[in-house]
Amino acid sequence: LSTAAGRFVPGANLFGYGNGTAKGGAPGARVAAYKVCWRPVNGSECFDADIIAAFDAAIHDGVDVLSVSLGGAPTDYFRDGVAIGSFHAVRNGVTVVTSAGNSGPGAGTVSNTAPWLVTVGASTMDREFPAYLVLGNKKRIKGQSLSPVPLPANKHYRLISSVEAKAEDATVAQAQLCMEGSLDKKKARGKIVVCMRGKNARVEKGEAVHRAGGVGLVLANDEATGNEMIADAHVLPATHITYSDGVALLAYMNSTRLASGYITLPNTALETKPAPFMAAFSSQGPNTVTPQILKPDITAPGVSILAAFTGLAGPTGLTFDSRRVLFNSESGTSMSCPHVAGIAGLLKALHPDWSPAAIKSAIMTTSK
Repeated sequence: LSTAAGRFVPGANLFGYGNGTAKGGAPGARVAAYKVCWRPVNGSECFDADIIAAFDAAIHDGVDVLSVSLGGAPTDYFRDGVAIGSFHAVRNGVTVVTSAGNSGPGAGTVSNTAPWLVTVGASTMDREFPAYLVLGNKKRIKGQSLSPVPLPANKHYRLISSVEAKAEDATVAQAQLCMEGSLDKKKARGKIVVCMRGKNARVEKGEAVHRAGGVGLVLANDEATGNEMIADAHVLPATHITYSDGVALLAYMNSTRLASGYITLPNTALETKPAPFMAAFSSQGPNTVTPQILKPDITAPGVSILAAFTGLAGPTGLTFDSRRVLFNSESGTSMSCPHVAGIAGLLKALHPDWSPAAIKSAIMTTSK
């Protein structure tokens, strides 16, 4: 909500990072919110009946733009609650903006592919939160983090791979990913542990290292996620590095018997390059439902987006996180979708006679 239509809020930040004035895309807009997702029932949490009912309510209430940050696997339109509800909304003059999904980088993963929708992918922007891994050979590897926890200055720590800290009853694959309970406390205690990205949540890997007594986390991308780095509010000193830097790190660790390192506290860097580039998690085309129609339609910032946050959960959203914040940094096409919804709201205010198709066309044909 704050990304699409939030008012001006000075001093917005997460643990002091990204400090500045936050505002939504259309800060003067009135907001109507409709709840469509609930606690999971038989594995589902967003039912078509609730989704369609929300579209009906929005049409009745006379809304101009709908920001729909949800979706499932690509589905035939006549079986897709978002496609059905949005069709009726568009017929009634409501512009519907949806998220493309977070199942990338594989091909054919894009969801919300109906031609009347504005389907939004996620990209980076020119703001980063760099945290450096300083190796024992004095080489510095740039990563990303929003961890507020510093390591004691001027001290290097043993640097080990998570497989070296494997618990006796864990598999190598589990230890490599730093799954819960996969690390041996005697082996990890007092060390910086290198974990591979994939399967479990990035912040869960840090918690696994923390519970095993590790003092820091280096999260390395696999080849599929490449150079994408995401800054997370880890519970311990941490940095997220690219695949190529992970390969270089592994070479260093294999070159010495006592690899060591230090993780610097993050800072906020602006006007970084290259930017923007597509997020690896952003679902990609082609459109598997209607291959003749290109999807996603457009991309918008969706990596490390500072937005208003609930006081009912910690910034990681996981049960072990007791911290509470007013703003959080989140990533996903659920964050890029409201950016475009805000633009649609501004266009509707400037051109109240424009149809949803005209608004969609204006956004797509004037983007850079």
